Amino acid sequence: MRTNDIKALHDKTIEELNLQLEVLLVLLAKSRLQKRAGKLKNTHICLLADDVARVKSVIGNKS
Repeated sequence: MRTNDIKALHDKTIEELNLQLEVLLVLLAKSRLQKRAGKLKNTHICLLADDVARVKSVIGNKS
């Protein structure tokens, strides 16, 4: 995520954040499966995990 995207997270509603969290978790799961199968070319799984953590943090702050 870019800096502008991170700042935009704070402007979203909790419903939008939950939807984005679901999408990120699906992408993370697919990437992990592809990595195990040896088919993953982009191995930046840690960046996806960081994005999940950012979204969860913003949801926690808004609750």
